[in-house]
Amino acid sequence: MNKDIFLTNNLSNKKEKFVPIDEKNVGMYVCGPTVYDDPHIGNARPIVIFDILFKILKSKFSSVTYVRNITDVDDKIIKSSNEKKISITDLTQSVIKSFSEDCNYLNCENPTQQPKATEHIDLMIEMVSELIKKGFAYENNKHVYFEVKKFNDYGQLSNKRLEDLIAGSRIKVSDNKKNSEDFVLWKPSTENEPSWESPWGKGRPGWHLECSAMSKKFLGNEFDIHGGGIDLIFPHHENEIAQSRCANDSKVFANYWLHNAFITMSNEKMAKSQGNILKIKDFRNKVSGQVLRLALISAHYKQPLDWNDKLLEDCQNTIDKWYSVYFPSNKILEDEITQPLYDDINTPGYIANLHKLYDKANKGNDEDKQIFNSACNFIGLLQETKEKWLNYKKEKVDITKTEIENKIDLRNKAREDKNYNEADNIRDYLLDKGVLIEDKDGKTIWKFK
Repeated sequence: MNKDIFLTNNLSNKKEKFVPIDEKNVGMYVCGPTVYDDPHIGNARPIVIFDILFKILKSKFSSVTYVRNITDVDDKIIKSSNEKKISITDLTQSVIKSFSEDCNYLNCENPTQQPKATEHIDLMIEMVSELIKKGFAYENNKHVYFEVKKFNDYGQLSNKRLEDLIAGSRIKVSDNKKNSEDFVLWKPSTENEPSWESPWGKGRPGWHLECSAMSKKFLGNEFDIHGGGIDLIFPHHENEIAQSRCANDSKVFANYWLHNAFITMSNEKMAKSQGNILKIKDFRNKVSGQVLRLALISAHYKQPLDWNDKLLEDCQNTIDKWYSVYFPSNKILEDEITQPLYDDINTPGYIANLHKLYDKANKGNDEDKQIFNSACNFIGLLQETKEKWLNYKKEKVDITKTEIENKIDLRNKAREDKNYNEADNIRDYLLDKGVLIEDKDGKTIWKFK
């Protein structure tokens, strides 16, 4: 069975065989959160998808460096701190903590490096100076801009032509810019905004610049994979390519560009402006992170994923069923099982394999159970013990054992009195509380669903 990894590369718009620059050290950079508000379900998708890609890469290569940055200086952060009337430090620390808890809740491994923008301002100033020196950037009125038309390959990732960008530019044309399409590398800060000393006065970096400086520090001028949400292709990733290649004199920035599609609700993009934001932390006390993780990979990463209660219910039932054959295991998996993941992170194809392995494990022996559990573990599922899973479910049920038994007695009486409507109502009440009842051999037994 072929164990080559294939990835859809947005730079070529083709599925390509993954060939790393250095097989002994694969490099991957993924744009992490801008910490102005608690992460929502839309932010959870790239967290989980690239965590799975990290696992796939580690299964084939001896060393993988996975860098996911934290943007902790940005206009959105300044705006949010003003709105919430708390300091920028308090806001960013609180959101970073929440993000870290969300990642743990979703069973994600820590990246190899998780650099913060504010810790690398010196590298950003260095890169801006380099771009000015090489004639790709200019300073005006304490602002520094990248001059887009100086970079001939601009628009290759997003398939946008410079002429079209200029013609259709909606960017507010600043008096400080030479051209509407130029983007900011450095800007002055007002008195109450975060600022650093620079050759162009006190100020702060542009958002695009941050990723270029941090990826260079941890992965070098050229690296293998750059990932993020589809909304980052333009302008963020396009601008990263331009400034990195020009500053580093390189023909390449990243070889493979991967982007996950949006999460939608009723087919509307999840966004603050739509008023349909679901924060990850709001699920923590209601649903197991494993259920959310399965839901997030239930559609291919390149396809939109519509989020709804039925999706969560189906994933809850699936994990429940899978735990019935829980068996701790560290079996090495056959290539045939993992093959869908090697083919452009095809998680729905892999989940289909898991269903087949479950059927086999359910009828089979301990070895079949071990294979199934190892296959689940490979994508970060069934990593808690069965006892923990059952306890988790019990903790989420807001009904006591005494109340359950009293309700069952009332239901039995209703059935004796042929009041089947009342008996059904009691069954439904218990079901809503997370309790499943079953009539067996003249007795009623119950369990947490």
